[in-house]
Amino acid sequence: MRNIVHRHLGKMVAGTTIAVAGTAVMVAVTLPGTAGADDSGTRAGRSAPQAAGAAGAAGAGEAAAGGRAVAPGVVEAAPAEGQQGEGRDPLTDDELRRAEKIALSRQLFRSSESVDGDRGPQPLGVDLAEPEADEAGRPDAPRRADVTFYDYRDDTLVTRTVDLGTGKVVATGTQRGVQPPLSRAEKAEAAGLLIADPLGSGLKADYKDATGKTLTSPDQLQLSGAVYRAAPGAQPAVLDQCGEHRCVRLFPKIKNGPWVDARQLVIDLSARKVARLDR
Repeated sequence: MRNIVHRHLGKMVAGTTIAVAGTAVMVAVTLPGTAGADDSGTRAGRSAPQAAGAAGAAGAGEAAAGGRAVAPGVVEAAPAEGQQGEGRDPLTDDELRRAEKIALSRQLFRSSESVDGDRGPQPLGVDLAEPEADEAGRPDAPRRADVTFYDYRDDTLVTRTVDLGTGKVVATGTQRGVQPPLSRAEKAEAAGLLIADPLGSGLKADYKDATGKTLTSPDQLQLSGAVYRAAPGAQPAVLDQCGEHRCVRLFPKIKNGPWVDARQLVIDLSARKVARLDR
């Protein structure tokens, strides 16, 4: 079985050829920029038509300009970003930082927990808040930001609305059972838990086959992931709270290599457990 993995690594396959190693499945994919390329790199015979085409285009440009060379285009630098946006402009970097700092009060910091167990809630995102009904279209409408955190201490989503003009929190809301998209830190923590768990042995074996190295850190992978919610009869009992708990299905990719199919594995970030879905 391990020989099958080696035969498929780095190759383009038709259909859904899958090689199984341990508890994970390695899927050979065509990486961006490799489609149609030969194994020996760029061949001299292929560069000639491109050069000829470029020369023809240059000649046409000179003819269009009356025999004079056309000056190269100039790309203007992006305008400097101000500290404060206007109207419905996207939040500036300064506004993003200020909004999160204002929203994270001392009381919230002390009473909450992040994905890795540290004090303080897990930051999820900052978005420009929608205007009130009587503010729509007004150029002087207050700019507000919705700042969202996930508190792993009691599995609650905390949303705080910050008035960027006054620097004050104007609204706070908490919700349970609401699972917004995962942050990068949460996907990295999920990968760390999977690597450390016995159920991550297949992922580590596939990584070893692909690179010859040992997988020890999430930093060695490119990570995508999605929130997992429990479905009656579709998972072991250990995952029944997913949806109330923050649970993740990871889609890891070996850097400069293939994807690894870990869809049958779910990481419960709230309980810090890994489980395999029932087939």
